[in-house]
Amino acid sequence: MNTPDDILADAVGLRTYSSANKIFEVIERRLIGHGASHVLISGLPMPGRPVEPLVLHIRWPDVRSERGQLITINKGDPVLERCRVAHRPCLIDGVSISGHSDLVAAAGPEASARIVAVPITSITPYQAAVIGLGEALSLTELDLVAFDFLCNQAFRRLRALGYLVDSRPGDLSARERRVLELTALGMTAQAIAENLNISQRTVHAHLQNAGEKLDATNKTQAVVEALRYGQISLAS
Repeated sequence: MNTPDDILADAVGLRTYSSANKIFEVIERRLIGHGASHVLISGLPMPGRPVEPLVLHIRWPDVRSERGQLITINKGDPVLERCRVAHRPCLIDGVSISGHSDLVAAAGPEASARIVAVPITSITPYQAAVIGLGEALSLTELDLVAFDFLCNQAFRRLRALGYLVDSRPGDLSARERRVLELTALGMTAQAIAENLNISQRTVHAHLQNAGEKLDATNKTQAVVEALRYGQISLAS
């Protein structure tokens, strides 16, 4: 069966798993059971960084390739970007982004009509997503809630097993994050320097380094991009 209760039962059972591949198999099996023909489980890259080193599991037949599987993914793929800004699972109309997405183009026009994207929000600042795509994909609101729990539990278990690291290439340092958080709260460089017991020159250096990593041209944009890439949280 593939009911929400079955999915939730799988999520609870993940705590006993000791193999990352077995965890990926559970997610893939459940997505295929709901009509997915393509499955991607991956970290989301920082600006200018490639996706491929962050891919954890992929089953993505490529209709354009003789090799049969998708090899490269555009780091700005709109499906990935939707996952980055979403806070809960969502369904995406693949037809509307077919001209801009490698993932959609690889699947072909028929298979890519429906996409489910499950953002992983449980292991910040690391960002990740589980994506399923298929012509027959069918999920209710309760299914989406269950998949959200399953996928986030899976990533918690992966981290507990040491399979994941909490950082990605290009992540901000802890001090860069803190400087941006205080900047977002409206503090001046002088106030930040006093708060962190560092010089104003060091504050500006952290802002410059963070801006370069985030491809931002000023500190306001750096704050916005840091929020978008999960690097800072105003709740802290």
